[in-house]
Amino acid sequence: MSDKSFAPVGSPGSRDHNLGAAISRHFPDREQILSLYRTMQLIRQCEEQLAKSHQRGLIHGACHTYVGQEAIAAGVCAHLRKDDVVFSTHRGHGHALAKGMPPRELIAELFGRDAGCSRGRGGSMHLFSPEIGMMGTSGIVGPSILQAAGAGYTYKLLESDQVAVAFFGDGTVNSGAFHEGLNLAGIWKLPVLFVCENNQFATEVPLKYSTANPDIAGRGASYGMPGMMVDGNDALAVYAAARDAVQGARAGRGPTLLECRTYRTRAHSEGMPDFTYRTREEVESWKKSCPIQKLRRRVMDDPRSAEIEVGIRQGEFDAIDAEIAALVTEAQQFGEGSPWPDPATATTHVYASPKALPVPSRVPGVSPVREATFSKATWEALAQEMDCNPRIFVLGEGIGRRGGNFNTTVGLYEKHGQVRMCDTPIAERGFVGLACGAAMTGSRPVVDFMFADFVLDSVGEIVNQIAKIQYMSSGRIRMPLLLRGCIGIGHSAATHHSGSFYSMYSHFPGLRVVVPSSPFDAKGLLTHALRSDDPVLFLEHRELLTIKGPVPEEAYEIEFGRAVVTREGSHVTVVAVAQMVHRSLEASQALAAEGISVELIDPRTISPLDMDTILESVHKTGRLLIVDETFAPFGLGAEVAACIADAGFDDLDAPIRRVNGAFSPTPYSPPLEKAVVPSVEEIMKAIRAIVEE
Repeated sequence: MSDKSFAPVGSPGSRDHNLGAAISRHFPDREQILSLYRTMQLIRQCEEQLAKSHQRGLIHGACHTYVGQEAIAAGVCAHLRKDDVVFSTHRGHGHALAKGMPPRELIAELFGRDAGCSRGRGGSMHLFSPEIGMMGTSGIVGPSILQAAGAGYTYKLLESDQVAVAFFGDGTVNSGAFHEGLNLAGIWKLPVLFVCENNQFATEVPLKYSTANPDIAGRGASYGMPGMMVDGNDALAVYAAARDAVQGARAGRGPTLLECRTYRTRAHSEGMPDFTYRTREEVESWKKSCPIQKLRRRVMDDPRSAEIEVGIRQGEFDAIDAEIAALVTEAQQFGEGSPWPDPATATTHVYASPKALPVPSRVPGVSPVREATFSKATWEALAQEMDCNPRIFVLGEGIGRRGGNFNTTVGLYEKHGQVRMCDTPIAERGFVGLACGAAMTGSRPVVDFMFADFVLDSVGEIVNQIAKIQYMSSGRIRMPLLLRGCIGIGHSAATHHSGSFYSMYSHFPGLRVVVPSSPFDAKGLLTHALRSDDPVLFLEHRELLTIKGPVPEEAYEIEFGRAVVTREGSHVTVVAVAQMVHRSLEASQALAAEGISVELIDPRTISPLDMDTILESVHKTGRLLIVDETFAPFGLGAEVAACIADAGFDDLDAPIRRVNGAFSPTPYSPPLEKAVVPSVEEIMKAIRAIVEE
């Protein structure tokens, strides 16, 4: 296998890269070469030890080794500081070790022990060590690209010279995350190095089959960034290319795409069949291009090493081999001897520790002396928090000069500028995933997604990444991320602009889901969301944006998980959210003339859900009706009913009833639209029926 096949690919209009010249210019000194060799040997020996441990049953799940690719992690991470960050893939052991993770923490993690880097929560595919800038590996393809772009955005916002690195495989370049992430990094000139470890196969699918354009590095030009292709088994070539890219990122020249052609010489995951999609001869051929042996030969044989007095003796490499062997043996013993995690901690760190509120939730002593619309209330909360917290920035389509589709950000662009009020392309997965990485690295992104239907394109980033990062990192990485947008049926918006989805998102641990119904609640809850360390979906019913109500001018917070009794009563409890609060209130007022006393509860947040207030009300009234605009199956009403049946059954004097929207997509025509949403008359009919039982 000739090194000549690995020629650099320059990017038209970008800085020119000549790999041979780069290596000559940046040929490492002896200590740097020995450090590269030490890192590669550490990765190789750790991986070989882990492969043996998998055979012994010490590893309880998958084990994706990095054998054959060591030069890439070593060459790239050699240029990173401790405060630079790395986002990686399921094959991330090598990246973690190269970034500075002690091998004992890696091995203990794969053994599922409490001393592991993720405290036994991650295993092979989920390695977290934010203390050294290892921000996590993922079993999902693509998030590393988006999260690294988000870290780059944080560093741009904070005017830092830190750099983010995304490692990913060749299979990732066929995903939307690749296009969206590189495009965002390119248009905003983010300090990110995108490293494609092209090992020829995405699991078992060869690159030559899966992509119409196998020139991955050449794609950099499409995103306005340099693209380089190097021999990923040549540590010196990777070192030279990465040095230029990292220096460029620190200097504000933006991102680089680095394609490293390499090959994994072990199975996709230990124990998986390996020769159904490739041959033994091919694997053996690539083993002859072992990056560790290649570096030894290169240094000992290259006359340039003598010219610059590298002067490394063969025995020095042998000494490193022995040193690493002893270190890995100790790490293996440490992992086997480490205790298991305490089962009592299995559900800790799902959410951040709650903060004490500066003022109580109902704000006694603050007189709401003026009226404001729902939209004005949320705008004021955002504006006030942006004034006092420079880490807050807003992402979304049309939220800059235009001020948002619903005037959510009017005037804030002129005040805070483009970096903090950032218009995005139509790329929901991209900018939601970017916001995740930004939140992980110290900023507070606000994603304005316009309509709840649109953000479904990013549901994988929300559910698999945003909701789980705090838990998987054992609480060491916070997720102060706010996702806001409109929900609800109205204005003949039809089926792609009328969704709500709060029941769906509330099903997933790690997310806060907020659905206010009044201007007062909207401002207080949004302020709390902007100060929270948890990811929050803040869902605003479009039909409520223009309603008015009393709202204090000063900032205040309303704690999540605190329902409000909107109307007190004695005959029946009605639970409703968003627009249904107002329709239920209208129904309750009309029924009062018939002598029916309704107690109306607005949970305000779906997750957490304040069942205590609902239980207390049912204890008083003995009857419960849940009114919800969304579908009945598996929804909010089902959850409330199940909780009452479990904890408040003895208080019930009648069966629990529900009023829901039709189990149907939302139609366009006004009479059809009206037919699928609960009306005041339907609510009144249901209340009368339950009171008569």
